[in-house]
Amino acid sequence: MKRFAIFASVAATALLLSGPAVTEKSSDTYKQLDLFGAVFERVRSSYVDKVTDKKLIESAINGMLQSLDPHSSYMDAESFKEMQVQTKGEFGGLGMEVTLDKGVVKVVAPIDDTPAAKAGIQAGDYITHIDGKSVAGWTLKEAVDRLRGPIDTKVTIKVRRGEKDPFDVTLTRAVITVKSVRSRIEGNIGILRITSFTEQTDMGVREALAGFKQKLGDKWMGIVLDLRNNPGGLLDQAIAVSDEFLDTGEIVSTRGRDGKVTSRFNAKKGDGAEGRPIIVLVNGGSASASEIVAGALQDHRRGIVMGTQSFGKGSVQTIVPLGNQGAMRLTTARYYTPSGRSIQAVGVSPDITVEQGKFEAANATEPSRRERDLKGALDAPKEGEKKPDEAKPDAKPEAKPEAKPEAKPDEKPGEKKDEKAADKDYQMERAIDMLKAITLYETRKAQR
Repeated sequence: MKRFAIFASVAATALLLSGPAVTEKSSDTYKQLDLFGAVFERVRSSYVDKVTDKKLIESAINGMLQSLDPHSSYMDAESFKEMQVQTKGEFGGLGMEVTLDKGVVKVVAPIDDTPAAKAGIQAGDYITHIDGKSVAGWTLKEAVDRLRGPIDTKVTIKVRRGEKDPFDVTLTRAVITVKSVRSRIEGNIGILRITSFTEQTDMGVREALAGFKQKLGDKWMGIVLDLRNNPGGLLDQAIAVSDEFLDTGEIVSTRGRDGKVTSRFNAKKGDGAEGRPIIVLVNGGSASASEIVAGALQDHRRGIVMGTQSFGKGSVQTIVPLGNQGAMRLTTARYYTPSGRSIQAVGVSPDITVEQGKFEAANATEPSRRERDLKGALDAPKEGEKKPDEAKPDAKPEAKPEAKPEAKPDEKPGEKKDEKAADKDYQMERAIDMLKAITLYETRKAQR
């Protein structure tokens, strides 16, 4: 009742101000507000079920914001609190970033080591039903609220993936603790994976770089920066991570509604990788903050971007707190890479396109022809071999029995399995190969 009284007073004021002194534009605005008031009152008094003023007002606000773009929305006090917790790196749910697309929920990216990732949910999957109910016509908030719930409870989603028939997946909700940075060493290469950009990301990157330097020293070849399926996060963290690899220059700029630059962020001196080559891996699940990093390193020619086209979210959302009534997430600008590119709805194009694939072990018994198999081929010279006039013209090396490897307990005799070939990461393998090739080239060039 109180909220409606406030609205009614605003409408009354509008009527009082609608005289000659009010501009035509203001008059039109007041007419629209009057229309809203009339609809509000009719729904409030005549709708088949009783609806609270709070629900009507919040739904109207949310509808207004979501009609602008997929990323503007209203958060009530509870949702605002959850968002604040999420950016700190811990929240409850299934562990996937989602958006609305074509009237259904689209998965931007699953988060590593969460129920969604473990169940095989993939970037680009569409969720058409939640617990048997169609999501058609739902707002993003409504869908997210249905996906969330008490820990250890189950939710069943219907997934549509490409041309395959839709299928059901049952997930168990859990507390999602996100470790946004993971690192490991393969040979002399540092693998740095960033799953999202939370308040702890830059610190995690610095620690990983220090670890590479300590363990590898001068043998450290370079870095594979894995941003695949990274849905983004905090803008300041994307800037800080980019700054870890750049000595100077612009990282990103933002432009508002008039196209003018509203802010510009530049790198400070200091390269945590000390000039070593960087391969940046991206895919269709790389969005927002991860695209800022990839775009900055690409434009400055500081890294080679590999993989597939990124998601293409090039807009900036500002969180506007609304007192104890929650907050508003409003798209306020587009961001641009150092060269002036807007990647909104386009994405970052990789320098080298590498589709994800699977390794298949070649048949070890498959015949192959080499130079030595050709008729009349010259023999390879060996130390201490007989002189040409002493060698038998048609002598052939004595054939030896082919050694057969001992079968592992889970292998059938005569069958050799590729060690987890299906689990190998094709894009990562190509990135590592590229980094090795760059290092080899630079080393040989320096030896000239």
